[in-house]
Formats: sequence, C-alpha cells, structure tokens
Amino acid sequence: MTINERIEQQLKDFPVLVYIKGTPDFPQCGFSAQVVGALKNCEEPFAFVNILEDPELREGLKVYSEWPTFPQLYVKGELLGGCDIIVQMFETGELKKTLKEAV
Repeated sequence: MTINERIEQQLKDFPVLVYIKGTPDFPQCGFSAQVVGALKNCEEPFAFVNILEDPELREGLKVYSEWPTFPQLYVKGELLGGCDIIVQMFETGELKKTLKEAV
C-alpha cells in the first residue's frame, strides 16, 4: 500500500480526523494542543493520528495535502486547515457546525 493509499484509507475510515504531534491527552506542540482543545470543546467525536510515530506518513501528508505544517484537520476527507484556521473556525462557531454535520 502506498503512502497516499494509506492516507486515503484513514480519511475514509474516520469522518473527522486530525493529524497531530502527540495525542489528544498529551499533545507534543502548542499548535496541536490548540486544535485538540477546540475539537474537545465542540463535543463531537474525532479520531487522531500521531504523526511523530510515523515519519513516512508525516512526510507523505505534506505532499498529499500540499500543506507543510501540522496539525492538519480533515472532515469527510477534505482538509479544513491547520491551527490558525481551526481556531478561527472555533471562535466563530463554524467548527462546531461543520463537525456536527460530519458525524
């Protein structure tokens, strides 16, 4: 299975998936912590992948998404964005609405 096939399978398996550094309970960077905090506050289920555990996936995602940084939040297979975009969506209420429609 190629790295793109792995990514596409993960995106099919989980309607809301965030690629972060660390875990939701122990984020390994401030940006991941902010996105996880926003997701938890929306009170909708989400899955995660710790990109620190898989260097091939980490590099492959940068190419796949054409987005060079992490975290990366996907909803129904579409990249919503990284930390700044997700925090802004959370503050306007758009994130909660988007997640509610996805699950």
